[in-house]
Amino acid sequence: MRSLAALRTMAPKFRFTAVPGYFKMETRGPRREVPTMPGMGLIDQPYPTDDTFDPQHSKQPWERFVNFLDSWNEREKGQAVYKLIYVTRHGQGYHNAKEAAVGSAEWESKWVTLNGDENSTWFDSHLTQEGIRQALTMNTFWQDAAATLKLPLPRRYYASPLARCLETCKFSFEGIELPPGEEKPPFKPIIKEMLRERLHVHTCDRRRSGAWIRENFPEFEFEEGFVDEDVYWRTEGRETLEEHAARVTALLEDVFEHDDEQIISFSSHSGTIAALILATGHEPFFVEPGNVVPFLIKGEIIQPN
Repeated sequence: MRSLAALRTMAPKFRFTAVPGYFKMETRGPRREVPTMPGMGLIDQPYPTDDTFDPQHSKQPWERFVNFLDSWNEREKGQAVYKLIYVTRHGQGYHNAKEAAVGSAEWESKWVTLNGDENSTWFDSHLTQEGIRQALTMNTFWQDAAATLKLPLPRRYYASPLARCLETCKFSFEGIELPPGEEKPPFKPIIKEMLRERLHVHTCDRRRSGAWIRENFPEFEFEEGFVDEDVYWRTEGRETLEEHAARVTALLEDVFEHDDEQIISFSSHSGTIAALILATGHEPFFVEPGNVVPFLIKGEIIQPN
């Protein structure tokens, strides 16, 4: 992962914007909380490509949208790249449960720099049983929606290196079975350091070693340059939202430049989702733990290769 100082001097190749008008973002509660919506909230609407792709009006809305996305990328090749990114917030971790039990004020003043208490450990927090249930519920959602609505599974999986995101990614996507004859993308997630939570003193956001990850999550791959020990966790200070957004922009630069897949998945954190919203100009919202939302992102090419 590039240092924040290096990020500031990078010449961007893309300008990223969230594309509105294709997904509903219903909100509830004072924090604009968004749950996973039926059919991922895709708005059923006509597309310019429908006349040739679906002249009999027999295709599912998701089939028509994916065909439209394909044509969009083909039409604007060399000028822009469009990707649909399913962004999952990890399920409830032990740090979330502790904060809920003691309140945010006491959590911040007393517990965030500790590794745990007599009942649980939240250093690089694992999922609680509730968090595991949330992730398995997502697995059921994906399997049902892929079979009945033709909702496309991700063609590439990316995950934060923190344990709760690795677990969420694994429980959410592993073992999904599709109807006979339908292609199932291989489940071989890639660990991306830049997908991790905001960098600060919280022990829940300090990751374990690459050796530990390799031993406990052998089905995951590491991005090139991933280092064994956590050199980014901070013993003092806090990454600002703007710095975090710059880090997420660098992640998007990497993915848009080097990954040809147009439908991908990020398994990440609430803070990283907030940074992605800022980086792409998306309407603000807050994702509930263990839920997934779609981002349609345009990468306008401003520095051709």
